[in-house]
Amino acid sequence: MKDTLLKDNIKTQNVRIVNNPIIDSRYKTIEHRLMKIFQDEMSKTESAIVRYNPEIISKAAMFLSGMIPRSAALGIAGETASGKSTVTFDIIETLEMFSKEFEIKNIVTRVNTDDYYYDRSEMVKAAGGMANFSKTYDFDVPEALELSLMKKHIKELLNGNPVMLPEYDMSGTTIRRDNVKPAFPAKMIISEGLFTLTEDIRDAFDFKLYVHVNNDIQKERFFIRANERGLGEGAKAIYENALNKAKIYIRPAFETADIVIDGNADRKQYKDFLNKILSMVQEVSL
Repeated sequence: MKDTLLKDNIKTQNVRIVNNPIIDSRYKTIEHRLMKIFQDEMSKTESAIVRYNPEIISKAAMFLSGMIPRSAALGIAGETASGKSTVTFDIIETLEMFSKEFEIKNIVTRVNTDDYYYDRSEMVKAAGGMANFSKTYDFDVPEALELSLMKKHIKELLNGNPVMLPEYDMSGTTIRRDNVKPAFPAKMIISEGLFTLTEDIRDAFDFKLYVHVNNDIQKERFFIRANERGLGEGAKAIYENALNKAKIYIRPAFETADIVIDGNADRKQYKDFLNKILSMVQEVSL
C-alpha cells in the first residue's frame, strides 16, 4: 500500500516508472537494505544524520534500482557556514571515486547555487568597495539570486540536455559571467547553497538535504571566511542579518528536507555512509 501511494504521487510529477519483475525484485532488495543502512547510522552515538523522512528510503530505492530511469537531482541547503559546501564536495568526491573504480560514466554534475547571484559589480564600484556596498545591499534573501534560471538549467540537465552555467566571483566583486561553464547530463545533478531549498525552487529536486550546525561552530567559520573576503567592520552586521534572514528563508528547510545532516560531524562519517549505500547498490546490481 505504501509503495503504491508513493508511485502514484511520483506519477503526478510526470516521472516515468518502469515496472518489470527483475526491477521490482531489485527495488525491494535495495529498499530493505537501505532501511538497514539508515537505521544503523541513526543508532550510532555520533551519527552523520540528525533525522530523515522514512519515505525517502522507498523513493531512493526507485532511482537506485532503475524503476525511475532518469537522472536524480539532489538539493543541499543550510545556513551560512553550516558546512553545506564541504558536505557537497565530499559527496561528489565519493561518487567520482566510486565511478572511477567501477568505470561508470557521467555520474555527477554540480550546479552551484551561489553562481546565480545577480551581478552587482557596478553598484559595488559606485559604493567604493564591497565593505560599503554590503552595508545597504542584502545578499541574504532569495531575491538576490536568479533562481528561476537555476531551475531552468536543472530541468534541462534532467531532460538530458547540456547547458552553459554562469560563474559568480565570491571574492567581493559580485561579478557574474553568464554562459561560461559547460555542464552535462549525469546520473546525479547536485546543487547546494543558502536558498537551494526555498519554496520557489525546491520542487526541482528529487531529494532534499539540509545541513545543520551548532551556533558556536557556525560563528567561528563565518568570521574566518569574512576575513578572507575582506568584509571588514561590516562583518558583524552581515552575520546578524544572515541569522535573522535564515529564520525566514533557510531554517524552514530543516522541516521539509528529506535528510538532515549534522554539519559538525567528521567528514569521514559522510563518506563512509555514502560508500555503504554505493557498495550495496553495486552488489545488488551484479
